[in-house]
Amino acid sequence: MDNRPIGFFDSGLGGLTCIAQLMKCLPKERIIYFGDTARTPYGSKATSTIKTFSTQIADFLIQMNVKMIVIACNTVSSTCLDDLRERYPNTPILGIIKPAAQKVAKMCNKNNSIGIIGTKVTIKSKAFEELIHQLNSDLKLHSLACPALVPLIEEGIIENEIMDLTIKYYLDHFIAYHKIDTLVLGCTHYPLIRANIEKLYPDISIVNPSEEIVESIIDELSAKNLFAEKAEADNTFYASDLSENFVNMINRIFELSEFRVAFKNFDGNL
Repeated sequence: MDNRPIGFFDSGLGGLTCIAQLMKCLPKERIIYFGDTARTPYGSKATSTIKTFSTQIADFLIQMNVKMIVIACNTVSSTCLDDLRERYPNTPILGIIKPAAQKVAKMCNKNNSIGIIGTKVTIKSKAFEELIHQLNSDLKLHSLACPALVPLIEEGIIENEIMDLTIKYYLDHFIAYHKIDTLVLGCTHYPLIRANIEKLYPDISIVNPSEEIVESIIDELSAKNLFAEKAEADNTFYASDLSENFVNMINRIFELSEFRVAFKNFDGNL
């Protein structure tokens, strides 16, 4: 047993979509989340910059004595996972891409046409394609970068025509041309617009990595006997810029939750 917190981090607020499901499944676990809202989005930045930012945040979480780090960001998972595991060999570090790749490989066959949407960096890395094809080489995969979606989501522009038009701008031709029947939400921000996507394309099956990562976390806690015996404190959410948008999005995600959360503006140096 280990009552230390689980550390999560993301380039902004998208990684929060992982937390609500985890808290339902593991109510005794304490969460420390870091959203780098001052420097978001990561998806259009150089890989060297992303690695620098990710190392700084992981260092902070290690200082907070976390028992595990979950990279709740597809961009970071696709570029920094191996580097961070090498830097912290004694701390389990999970990326968000592999569990979704395993789900796709299991649920789909050669008759499916699978679309993967994400940031420029995630799509360019081909991390999803490589992992999925390692597990099932028969699958037809098509990828598309959608760089305008994250800034809109970060601004809370979700339930309106602007978001729907932006989704259609990216996906109408992509889905029609490739005859997509399964869509992987390759960014943790995208579950926040899942309802929009399902409304516009009701016949498409959605794979949400933010849901799939929870099972991997449970497996890792079990394998290393790291489950908490009791919740010793509130879950804490740090932001490099504790903006009104960040607080509103936390409230939006946890509005139906019984769990207590505390907001903290990170005022140290990364």
